[in-house]
Amino acid sequence: MDYEDHDNVTNMAKDVEMKGLNPGLIVLIVIGGLVLAFLIGNYVLYMYAQKTLPPKKKKPVSKKKMKRERLKQGVSAPGE
Repeated sequence: MDYEDHDNVTNMAKDVEMKGLNPGLIVLIVIGGLVLAFLIGNYVLYMYAQKTLPPKKKKPVSKKKMKRERLKQGVSAPGE
């Protein structure tokens, strides 16, 4: 990098320092970044859990509930 390029870089840095970034914009960028990181992190964890965790086991239906369901449908339970 020669001397002229160095001057251009320092001038650009001075321009940014003089203008300054809008504080509202900085807050928006920070909050937006955090929200984005949160969402991406949740998605990654979800995908990891889908691969590693075993599928949920369904609870066995009790005999009492099965009998009640059959009665609702009009089929008499065996032995009655």
